[in-house]
Amino acid sequence: MKKTVAMLIAVALIFTVSAPGFAAYKEEYKLDIVPSITTAWGMGAQYFADLVKERSGGQINIKVYPGSQLTTGKQTNAFMLVRNGTIDFAVQSSINYSPQIVELNLFALPFFIANQPDKYAAMDAITGGKSGAMVVKAVEDKGVKFLAFGENGFRELTNSKKAVRSPADLEGMKVRVVGSPLFLDTFRALGANPVNMNWSDTMAAIQQGVVDGQENPISTFYPVKMHDYHKYMTDWHYVIDPTLYVVNPAVWATFNAEDQKMIQEAAVEAGKYMIALARIGLDDGTAHKYLESIGKLPEITDWYTTLKNVGMEVAILTPEETKAFADKTAPVVDAWKAKIGEEIVKTAEAEMAAVAK
Repeated sequence: MKKTVAMLIAVALIFTVSAPGFAAYKEEYKLDIVPSITTAWGMGAQYFADLVKERSGGQINIKVYPGSQLTTGKQTNAFMLVRNGTIDFAVQSSINYSPQIVELNLFALPFFIANQPDKYAAMDAITGGKSGAMVVKAVEDKGVKFLAFGENGFRELTNSKKAVRSPADLEGMKVRVVGSPLFLDTFRALGANPVNMNWSDTMAAIQQGVVDGQENPISTFYPVKMHDYHKYMTDWHYVIDPTLYVVNPAVWATFNAEDQKMIQEAAVEAGKYMIALARIGLDDGTAHKYLESIGKLPEITDWYTTLKNVGMEVAILTPEETKAFADKTAPVVDAWKAKIGEEIVKTAEAEMAAVAK
């Protein structure tokens, strides 16, 4: 009898110790993104969810909610909703978090990275270097656990009016921008009329002619059929749009150490996949080779040709044309360096210079 009681007590103790780790896991974890699943951004988020489900043996199920469903269309509120636990996970643009984390505006300084000899090497030097670590610290200091960087891509311009090859071409043009003060400053400096609008309202505004143009990474144009409304695209790479894989800290704390390690590794792997999707056909071929090596080469690997085939006129700017835009926005860069932080900007400049060819 004593042996039986002792055995029952031992079993009870085992379940008492181990149960919280399992009981704390939800049936579903919500993950927030802005665009559709068919974009590079959406595919990167879904790949993360798939990896976590597979590697947890189905125990950790993350559901991707596209179209800013979890923020009810108000994408710049996304950070606060992850921080307060309304949203569990997110793969969000640095732009949408920048109103709360000013350091993230580093990536949105106009022509800051685009003017580098190798813009992708420059970007990797930042995210993999000290300045990237400073950005991560700023994110976590504001109350969200950072997991990995992804990438939505360099942002290009489309419009329904005319080819844009100089700042004069933008004069008076109504251009939709996300609700970031830096974006408003940039387009005002270029003579445009920026209109602050959430992405959930943008396509309707474009269709109705409320705005003349918009800016986004090239990989988003075809999936949303931008070519049906905008004939002209300007390839100027003026800012880049990294994404951040993040999780609410309280949710993160419910996972045991082994699962935390697995989730972090899945985020890094999904981020690498997403970065390759954003760069395919635009870099030196590295993205194409990587996607091919993991058996995930997408159907479209040449965005320029694809957009031209559906009727878009693609203006690829010369270095001289790009410089004209950069010169026009230089005062904006100078003004925002102090807001972002002189140290982080100088560190990023040094890291980019170190990889310049």
